Order: sequence, then C-alpha cells, then structure tokens
Amino acid sequence: MSVFDKVSSLQHLLQDANTTIPDSITYGEIFNSLQHLSQTDPESLSSKLNLLEKLWASWYIFINNDILATGLLFFLTHEFMYFGRCLPWFIIDQIPYFNRWKLQPTKIPSNKEQWECFKAVLKSHLLVEALPIWLFHPLCSTLNISIDVPFPAWQTMLAQISFFFFCEDMWHYWFHRLFHWGWFYKNIHKVHHKYAAPFGFAAEYAHPAEVMALGIGTVGFPVLYAFLATKYSSLPTLHLFTITIWICLRLLQAVDSHSGYDFPWSLNKFVPFWAGAEHHDLHHHYFIGNYASSFRWFDYCLGTESGPAHKDKREREQRLRAERKTQ
Repeated sequence: MSVFDKVSSLQHLLQDANTTIPDSITYGEIFNSLQHLSQTDPESLSSKLNLLEKLWASWYIFINNDILATGLLFFLTHEFMYFGRCLPWFIIDQIPYFNRWKLQPTKIPSNKEQWECFKAVLKSHLLVEALPIWLFHPLCSTLNISIDVPFPAWQTMLAQISFFFFCEDMWHYWFHRLFHWGWFYKNIHKVHHKYAAPFGFAAEYAHPAEVMALGIGTVGFPVLYAFLATKYSSLPTLHLFTITIWICLRLLQAVDSHSGYDFPWSLNKFVPFWAGAEHHDLHHHYFIGNYASSFRWFDYCLGTESGPAHKDKREREQRLRAERKTQ
C-alpha cells in the first residue's frame, strides 16, 4: 500500500471482522467497536490489544489517512506536551512559596516576559518545526517504521529510548559547545541566552538554525536507527509509538531543565548522573560550561562543568600541571 493512499493501513482491524465503516463514524465509535470485538471474538487481533494499542489504532482508523494521522499526532503531541509541561512552571512562578527552591530567586520572570516568550516559541513551532513533522510519515514508510499494532515489547522500547537519550545527549553536547564559539554564539545561540535565569517556556526559545540543528539530535537518531535496522536483521525494528514516547520524554526533559527550580524530589537527587535544572541553570547563569542536555558525564569527562567551584578546580589543576612541567 502506498503511503499516499487515503485509506488507513489499520482499517484491517475492523474490516477483518466484516464491520462496515461509515464515513461519519466518530473516534469513540471506532474505539467502542474494537472493544466490543475483543470481547465477542477471542480470535480477533483486537482481543490481543491493550488499551493504549486500541486508542492508537482508533486514531489511525478515524483519520483514515496515515500521513495526516501521523502529522496531526506528532504536531498535537508536541504542542500538548511542551506547553502542557510549561504551564505548571508558569503557575509555580506566580507563587512566592516556591521561591525557596528557585535557583536564581532574585530573577523571577515577569508575566510579560513569559507571554513574549510563549508567542515567539509558538511562532517557531508553526514556521520552523511544522513542515518536518508533516513530512515524517513518508520517511517512516521508507524506513519500515511501523504504525501497526500490537506495539513492540516494553523491553525493546526501553532499550531503543535509552539509546536515543545517550546519542541525543552526545549530539547536544558538541553542537551546544560549538554554538558558544565566536560567530555561532554572536549570530545564533545568543538568542537562547536572552534569559540568564531560564523558565519553562524558554526551553525552545532559540534561533531557527539552532532549533533545527539540535532537533536533529532528537529526530535524527531514531531515523538512523531505523535505517540500520533495515540493513541488520539483528536490530529490532522501530515503531512510531516508541518515537512518540521518546519525543514526549525529551520535551519533558528540555522544559524541566529550563524550569529554574531544583526541588528535594527532583530526579537529579535520585539519579546522580542526571543533569536537570540545577545543571543547566548554571550554564545560563555563567554563559559557559554544562553543555549537555540530559546527563552530566560528558561535561564531567571533558572538563566543561560550569560554576565557580569547577572553574577554581580547573585553574588549580592547570597550575599543578604547569608546576610539574617546570620541575
């Protein structure tokens, strides 16, 4: 079936049961049909699907055009996850009680700053990120990225998402470090550093070139993995649901690292190598160091940790090395 066919490739879930699908059927009616089928026909594929898989299949059958369904799914997921995660941080900024956990407590963003940032980010989403999202499904079809149900085993998805996290962090580290060099900082990355004390909405406030370059780290490695999976049968194939979960987690990480708050229950308190807001806030405060996105190990191993303590430590080590050379 061509990727440009108007009929969804998941229609077989209902057609196999000789169910007539009228043009005016609603999403809820499709989901209820799958639920009913799973209860009345234990041999049907629907009976082997969990709730999430039925919701996923119902979406594709309801839209009835895989390109449109994937484009809408990714765009709406991106907007909902990004702005939905920003909203709690916006509310927290309005409540003085939480200032005790604010990393830069004297720099609370004003509502005007947040509103201007919100408009700029939304504009970027519509003008910079929307087109690649709509072109993603044809690429998925070419690389055998599945949209079918059931989903892969959770162990497979966990391993793939872990791989994406590691690769994105590496990509982000080197490109972010490049963006702090001379011309790149002055003409591109300086936009993102408008806010020395970051807040949630500012996570994707950046020059279009930076949005696209760093975005490759998020989308490019799933695409690379899917390509390799077409060449090496030992690699499990990639599912679009796995990519969706990965993008949701990446958005949560990006917004939280720009929140400006470090709570006793923040993830970095339980996972020592997790970066979090405390790690990235130092980068915005001192404009240098702490280039990685999710983890601390690249900055630790490559000597680019940020803050006065790490700066003093590097200077002491440089002096010691200089003394050893003169002996």
